[in-house]
Amino acid sequence: MTASHRASDFRLTPLSLALRGAVAGAAGLLMAQAALAQNQTSTPASGQASAQPPAPAASASSPADTAQPALPTVRVQGNRDKSIVVKRSATGTKTDTALIEVPQSLHVITAREMEDMGLTTLTEAARQVPGVSVNPYGSDSRAPDWVVLRGFDGWYTSSYRDGLIQTVGITYLGQQTEVYGLERLEILLGPSSVLFGKGDVGGVVNRVSKVPDAGMVPEVEVQVGSYDRKQINTDLGGALTEDGRLRWRLVALKLDTGTQEKYPNGERMERKRDYLAPSLRWEITPQSSLTLQYEHLQDDASDDVQYVTGADGNPTNVKEGDPRYSRIKTGSDAGGYQFEHHFGGDWRLSHKLRYADRTMDKHHIQSFLDADGTTLERQARHDVESVKETTIDTSVQGSVTTGPLTHGLLFGVDWDRSRASWQRWADMTTPLDMNDPVYGVDIANPTTPAADTRITTTQFGAYAQDQLKWDDHWRVTVGLRHDRVKTDSDDRLYQSQSTQKDNATTGRVGLNYLVGNGWSPYVSYAESFVPNIGVDASGKTFVPSDGRQVELGVKYIPQDKPLSFTAAFFNLKKSNVVSYDPVSYDAHQIGSVRSRGIELSAKAELTRQLRLTAAYTSFDLKVLSSANPDEVGHTPILVPEQTGNLWLDYSLDGVLNGLAISGGLRYVGKRWNNEANTSSEPAYTLADAGVRYTTGPWRFSLSVSNLFNKHYYSAVAYGSYFRGEDRAALLSVKYRF
Repeated sequence: MTASHRASDFRLTPLSLALRGAVAGAAGLLMAQAALAQNQTSTPASGQASAQPPAPAASASSPADTAQPALPTVRVQGNRDKSIVVKRSATGTKTDTALIEVPQSLHVITAREMEDMGLTTLTEAARQVPGVSVNPYGSDSRAPDWVVLRGFDGWYTSSYRDGLIQTVGITYLGQQTEVYGLERLEILLGPSSVLFGKGDVGGVVNRVSKVPDAGMVPEVEVQVGSYDRKQINTDLGGALTEDGRLRWRLVALKLDTGTQEKYPNGERMERKRDYLAPSLRWEITPQSSLTLQYEHLQDDASDDVQYVTGADGNPTNVKEGDPRYSRIKTGSDAGGYQFEHHFGGDWRLSHKLRYADRTMDKHHIQSFLDADGTTLERQARHDVESVKETTIDTSVQGSVTTGPLTHGLLFGVDWDRSRASWQRWADMTTPLDMNDPVYGVDIANPTTPAADTRITTTQFGAYAQDQLKWDDHWRVTVGLRHDRVKTDSDDRLYQSQSTQKDNATTGRVGLNYLVGNGWSPYVSYAESFVPNIGVDASGKTFVPSDGRQVELGVKYIPQDKPLSFTAAFFNLKKSNVVSYDPVSYDAHQIGSVRSRGIELSAKAELTRQLRLTAAYTSFDLKVLSSANPDEVGHTPILVPEQTGNLWLDYSLDGVLNGLAISGGLRYVGKRWNNEANTSSEPAYTLADAGVRYTTGPWRFSLSVSNLFNKHYYSAVAYGSYFRGEDRAALLSVKYRF
């Protein structure tokens, strides 16, 4: 844990001021464009409900629609030509709910957005969202899903797929996502344990898979790009029966690419990926459906991405690892199903199950400079990790009316069991001469055991939610959940075992007022918990860390226009944080961290030709208490004080049909390098651009990130310099059937 800046330190550079102005003024701009938007052909947003029969969407300005109590199934649609402005989602409430009625910040990035912006990783997509920063350690050949949500690391507890948790390993086995297999990405910000159980205060990143659907358009794509990137994708599907009740889909990809990191001898680091995701949907009856899913993801990438810092404290071009040894291979095989049954009226049952087997084999180097300042001593390490996980979620939902109130009720239970194993072997190996490093030498596989740990976690949760509707304006969301978590730890190297049991009750209450014409102010209170494994310096078992948040905001999401504007102010606190004495290294559970800030976002199809996406965040993140006095009163390292982005997409239809140009700016503010906040990295601004041309079934596109190839350090921390991402170009040719 590290430290924070004062609330008054919301300093704005000219660019960040422009970004904030672009977003803050978006509401007025959107209203000014309303007349033009009304003349557009309106199509349902990606993720609109599809039931038997479909229920009308709730509307802030339509009494008839708002009174509709039905809670239909969310069916993600595959048609890429739909609006980038999504109006409904199940991530914020576990029911199909209009975003304007969710009393918490929830943002959706569609497959169309990712395609048009040329985004190829989850972090590239997530950085479009306010309150989210990504890749704190800069460019990484391994392409991990490294997101930071409202100032808190989302690596371990924020990962979800189709509403089910994806548990990571003990050390390096994190979650990696192939975004080509997603229909959309949904990010719920703030404490969310009332819906999903154990999890940190920052929020939830839910990946929504492509599944069989009548709206999907089959395609084949070839990509080439910087660093000798070569990739081929295909997304195929269709009906297996004449009535369309049995449908299939197959998403596949193969990638072979270099990365910007390279060794002093010129050898470039690389990454390879294989992806296969078949699925089958069966409309068993008009009331019941079953979707079978499987996903295989295999990555083989260069490891040891850091460059060595010299004896003078300055960065060098010497790589820490060796191209013949430093390698990380990760694999994931996951299969499961989603079953839904509609009873009489609007009641329905939802049941999901997934089993996943994730593995990692990692060869890497740990190095340190000798006292002579030129000899780099090195330790070869070999880590093997695996996670086997089964997760289930079953719920029943429907509605009842009591007097003037309509209750949208949800009752459910979920269960998750994961067994994570980690083994390490470590031995000293050949040192490097910093003045004349020689790579490509044989490094023996280490044989000395250094770690052998198994952690088995079982969670059971029961939850209930009531979404109350009163007349055409008032919406109240109330939720309550209780969890039991059991953690069995087995250190097989030191022959020690322990069992830890945690119980937690969490809740949420939120109030929305639908003013009309798409406007809705809201206020909410939400809680979270995350277990801590181990004992403190006195031998006392850690209790879970807990999070509490108050959020105030306003949303403008008119039902009949492709426009969306949100503004949120949040104040959250995480307590019972484990911190360590800097002298004795004893653990003490006395830490607390506060995060508060302002988030603005806008999405709009302003005209038939012009689209806008913008976001701005200003943070005040501070360590309130810690066993390390250097942290107290300061900002944690690596978290930018401000972030912003602005993207415009303009179609030249009418001048040159099929041609579109796009471009934007990304701003990342100052980041602290140390706990005492005496050193920092300056803010930076990057430009991106793209062009695409569509003719008949063909689509050609070129996108360039960091257009002007600005060089910067993403962070300077823990004695290392972490380089930012250089310019990269991506050329795509796609054929749609």
